[in-house]
Amino acid sequence: MRQGVLLFFLLVPFSSAVSQTPQSMQATTKATSQPTKWTDDDERAFLAKALQGDAGSQMWLACGYEQGWFGKTNFPEALKWFRKSAEQDNPDAQNNLGEMYEKGEGVTQSYALAAKWYRMAAEHVPNLGGAGGGRNNLGMLYLDGHGVPQDYVQAYMWFKLVDVEPNPNLSFAKAHMTPEQIVKGEQLAAEWRSRHPVP
Repeated sequence: MRQGVLLFFLLVPFSSAVSQTPQSMQATTKATSQPTKWTDDDERAFLAKALQGDAGSQMWLACGYEQGWFGKTNFPEALKWFRKSAEQDNPDAQNNLGEMYEKGEGVTQSYALAAKWYRMAAEHVPNLGGAGGGRNNLGMLYLDGHGVPQDYVQAYMWFKLVDVEPNPNLSFAKAHMTPEQIVKGEQLAAEWRSRHPVP
C-alpha cells in the first residue's frame, strides 16, 4: 500500500491574514488538528480582494469553501476560485485544483486533469507548499499509473524533488525499482534541478 505525505495547516486569524501576501501566510501557518472556522466578515473580505484579482485571496477563499471554513463546504465555489488563482500561476491553487480533480470533488473525477494541474504546481521553484505538494501528488499518479503511464522512474524523480526526509514515498518507489532505474531517477532529478535553479 502506498503512503502519501500529508501537510496540515492552521490558517492565521483572518484579521492578520487578509493583509499578508501568500508567502507570508505560508510562513505563519502551523500544524494542527483543530478545525478552522472563519466568520462571514472574513468571507466578505477575502471575496472583495478575490474579485479584484488577488491570486492569494482567491486561493484562500477557495480553501475556505472546499474545507467548510465558512460553515459548510461549497465545491462549485471552491473550484471556481481555485481555477482563477491557478490560472494566475499560484502553485498552491494549482495543487489544490489537481486534488479536486483527483478526488472528484465538485467535478467529474479526472486523473489526467489532476496530473496537468499537479505538474503545473510541481514546476515552481522554490519547493514551498503547492510546489512540493504538486511534486508528491504527481509522483503518486506515476506510481499508480493514474492519468499518466505507470512509471516508477518518473515517480522516483518527483518524490526525490519533494526534498522531505525521510520520504516514505521515495522509499516505497525505490523498493520496487532496479538499481539501473534508481540511477535513472537520480539523473532525471539532477537534470530537473539544473534546469530549475533555486533563486
